[in-house]
Amino acid sequence: MKLDYRSVPYRILENATRIGGFLIIGLFSGGTSSVGSLFGFLLVGMVLVGIWEAAEVRAYEYRLDADTFDIYSGVFSRREREIPFDRIQNVDIAQNVLQRGLGIAEIRLETAGGGGDSEARLQYVSRQEATRLQELISKRKQGDVSERDPGASNDILFELSQRELGVLGLTSANVRLLGLLGGLFVIVSPVAAEQVSPRLGILLLLGPAFAIAGLVVLWIASGVQAVLRYYGFKLYRHDEELRYKRGLLQQYDGTIPLSKIQTLMIRENLLARSVGYGSLAIETAGYAPGQGDNVESAVPIAKRERVFELARTIEDIGDPEFERVPKRARLRYIARYTIVVGLLTVITGGFHLATDALPFWYATAALWIFVPPAAHLKWKNIGYAVGEKYVITRVGFWTRRTTIVPYYRVQTVSSAQSIFQRRRDLATLAVDTATSGGFWGGDAIVPDIDAEVAADLREQTHDRFQHSLVDRQSRRVKTQSNGFSGTQTSSPEQRPSHAEQ
Repeated sequence: MKLDYRSVPYRILENATRIGGFLIIGLFSGGTSSVGSLFGFLLVGMVLVGIWEAAEVRAYEYRLDADTFDIYSGVFSRREREIPFDRIQNVDIAQNVLQRGLGIAEIRLETAGGGGDSEARLQYVSRQEATRLQELISKRKQGDVSERDPGASNDILFELSQRELGVLGLTSANVRLLGLLGGLFVIVSPVAAEQVSPRLGILLLLGPAFAIAGLVVLWIASGVQAVLRYYGFKLYRHDEELRYKRGLLQQYDGTIPLSKIQTLMIRENLLARSVGYGSLAIETAGYAPGQGDNVESAVPIAKRERVFELARTIEDIGDPEFERVPKRARLRYIARYTIVVGLLTVITGGFHLATDALPFWYATAALWIFVPPAAHLKWKNIGYAVGEKYVITRVGFWTRRTTIVPYYRVQTVSSAQSIFQRRRDLATLAVDTATSGGFWGGDAIVPDIDAEVAADLREQTHDRFQHSLVDRQSRRVKTQSNGFSGTQTSSPEQRPSHAEQ
């Protein structure tokens, strides 16, 4: 099968820089810059790029075999790739405005261990062919060679309303980043103005106003970006997959295999949490769909109760009761934030001595009044829950992240103590899956719990991981034996968890 030839004009536009190179050659060759010469070079460039793109489209072939998706490409040097269906994690369809006008779409095949890069991209096929390939590959991953009925209904799990889209736009700003930028602007802009010209010292008064205006602009920009990204968002159940559609200018139609789900994460930034909203994100092995911030929102915004309800449709987590870390952990945070305030005071004092600016540099020390409440809020938002099937962690004040890890998805579980934690008999527990990064960036982490509790949880998680493997193996054997005997197992709705199918 071939790519769609309607993609040739679009590929020419994508490679406009090559044509720009021919124009530059026209400007600096022959000493002429007449309109006719430039038009001639432009025409030659478009023809050459068009010929090359047409040759690439003609040379590109793909085929679905019994077990692999095969790709043959290359004009002068041929390349052959075979991608086993069981390695394909996600099949995403992307279309921007121009592609929708031409009736073409890009297909992205993501595999486990892909490191965030697509294993293969088909640029471009017709929209109907993209949908057909997505269906066929999903079936082949399940060992089914038949084609799904195009008119078959899907179980819609969530559809973003206009009200929720507006809430998403208003609460999508990074509050911590906005606060940091605002503080820097207030401090730096007056100093910079005095260095340029004393007459610009009025910025000492206008600096906060400019900072507020800048923050509002950034807030609006982040809100518009979120609205464009998640416009028309819809999440639905499609056989053994979750599928989502989203986007206004750039539309995406993606897949999330239920059997490949590693963790669920409920995220609540400060703005959304203040009005009772949150989001649900899903990670699969080696890939986070969308890859905007390393994870794709399965539900971009919804009421907190609705988010937990949707999480329960994927993993049967029940109603977890969180345990808090010891109160003595707050003393660590008070000491940590006190050191930060002290360093800021030293820096502003040194800047004052060097430039004679910031006459009230010592006012930075007054920031210490925020240290005790900041330490308390950090402590208050750390917790963990250990159930029969899942370990759940919660951490973060600016963006609170509740991470749900099934025991059978655990890769490693470990505990560690820093020098300062040992002084207070505290430790950090990390539950690592195929998508997280342990202590260096993983999300299933509980910092500053009691050291003995951390050791007990480590052993408990390991034991339950082993038990879950034995339990899943016995269920698999029972399902296979029932299949051979002609009996039908329970329906997906009756099973305890989609991810256990």
